[in-house]
Order: sequence, then C-alpha cells, then structure tokens
Amino acid sequence: MALTAYQQQFKRRMKRAISLRAKADQKARRYTQLLADAIGAAEDAAMQMNELNQLYNVDVSTYTLLTQALHANSGQEVLVDHLSQSTPGEELVIFNQVPDGNGGQPLPANPLFGELVAGTPVLVPVLVPAAALKAVAVVPSAEVPALGAEASPARWDAAQD
Repeated sequence: MALTAYQQQFKRRMKRAISLRAKADQKARRYTQLLADAIGAAEDAAMQMNELNQLYNVDVSTYTLLTQALHANSGQEVLVDHLSQSTPGEELVIFNQVPDGNGGQPLPANPLFGELVAGTPVLVPVLVPAAALKAVAVVPSAEVPALGAEASPARWDAAQD
C-alpha cells in the first residue's frame, strides 16, 4: 500500500527530528565528557595547590570560583555516572504506520521542520502619528533649489513657504 502525501510528510519530518536529536545527544555526551575531564584536572590542580599551601605556609585559593562551583554542584563522578547510565541511541524508534489524516493531504510547510514557507508575504501597516505627517513638507520638484552655488538656506526656506 502506497503512502499518502500526509504519511510521507510525517516520515520525512520524523527522520529529520530523530537525526537532530541524535546530533544533540552526541554533542551533549562529548561536552559532558570534556566537562568531567576539566573537573578532574581542577581537582588535580587543587591537590597540588593544597600541598604547596602546606609546604610553604601560604594560603592560595585551590579552586577558581567556576571550578569550585562545578566541583561542589556536580562533581566528576556525577557526570561520569550520568554518562554511564545512558547509551547513545538508547531510545529505539520504530516507525509505526501513521493513520491517514487530513484526507491524505500534507500539512502546510512549517519552518520548525526546516521547510521553506512559500506564500503571500504579510505586510504589517505602520501607524504614523498625525503630528509626524504635518512635519513633512512636500515640495514640488520645480521649486526645489539646485545643489549648486545658488542653493542657499534662505532660498530653500522660500521654496518651502
């Protein structure tokens, strides 16, 4: 049985959405791992700073404000635990046959799905206050002074009266 335009549209849109979700998941995994590595490096640096503080009897901060907040709020173990609890592509997607809705006709194009919306552009009227319209003087072209030596502010003012 051939798919209707409605069903083909669903299939195309769903494939694109799944692809976008997979790319976002891949980025999140990569950045989570990088963040966990950075927190681990900050912990190593803090241990060295701590040792130096004790050896030389000084009090230098062991963490920056950002690494302290990351260490306190999430920590490397928490991030690694989140990564280990989920695997890429864990949500299995099975294409079910979509009921033939909308009489088999595709839905209108939607920019959310990366589709170009073609149609008559909507022009929004611009409301100009009446006071602004009174301030604009229309000068017939015959009375507009030339932009040469004979053009002067006095002549321009005379042309506007």
